[in-house]
Amino acid sequence: MSEKLVIIGSGPAGLTAAIYAARANLEPFLFEGFIKGGLPGGQLMTTTEVENFPGFEKGLMGPDLIMQMRAQAVRFGARMIAEDVETVDISKHPFILKNATRTVEAHAIIIATGASANILEAPGVKKFWGKGISACATCDGALPLFRGKALAVAGGGDSAIEEATFLARFASKVTIIHRRDALRASHIMQERARKHPKIELLLDSVIEEIVGGQLMTGLRLRNVKTGKKTDREFGGLFMGIGHTPNTAFLNGSLALDEKGYIKVSHPSTATSVEGIFAAGDVTDPHYRQAISAAGSGCIAALDAERYLDTLGID
Repeated sequence: MSEKLVIIGSGPAGLTAAIYAARANLEPFLFEGFIKGGLPGGQLMTTTEVENFPGFEKGLMGPDLIMQMRAQAVRFGARMIAEDVETVDISKHPFILKNATRTVEAHAIIIATGASANILEAPGVKKFWGKGISACATCDGALPLFRGKALAVAGGGDSAIEEATFLARFASKVTIIHRRDALRASHIMQERARKHPKIELLLDSVIEEIVGGQLMTGLRLRNVKTGKKTDREFGGLFMGIGHTPNTAFLNGSLALDEKGYIKVSHPSTATSVEGIFAAGDVTDPHYRQAISAAGSGCIAALDAERYLDTLGID
């Protein structure tokens, strides 16, 4: 099958791109599953209340936001399948996308596969995900669930300190838990954490288990040097151990930065290969917000439309 435009990924970036492309009569074809075994809809599908997406005064649940965006795209003619793309051949034009069930030719591609939060493997993580555990302080830290409570951040790099610093605005106290005897963060970030009156550093410690009832209520910790185990009450745990962009399926065919994110020619969404565009968290190691992803999805659709116009495809 041959398509004008194929979009890979169904989070805010991919769905916004689909809305704009469909309204431009490009009849976009969208692969919803953006990582092997992944969940169509992206990280918002595992997010509870979203309060910072414009237009929803009282907030809404993450899955509800995704479903509304998806329905809007379908309304304008976007076509979607809940499948992954396994390989992409960009050595010739049209490009070739394949998985176990189909081969698709595309004159243009928008990659919106996002980035997956790195998650600790500890008992209770899956049980309390969205019920006290999060991977995004700026997304969830201001929610009533976390306000005024003692919170924990797992990690020892810049990401962990950035998370802790933001959370300190709302929490009674924030404890950074790191398995080594020294943080990995830059010197300036370490100083920021040590001087902050509401941030505590708990080094040489690992999380053995997350405990609670309906919601998370605490952590079971172990000192890696002494072996001593302690239970501490926390109202929330935030993963501050970074993200991994979902680009493995590209097999190095596009230019990536040192962290593995797709390089784009800002302010456009053009990648290192003409006719391929990228949007959302797969290009963004800094902000990782639904609204910034949606904005870049809009830009990607406009860029793709202009590119297809140069080929005489409308």
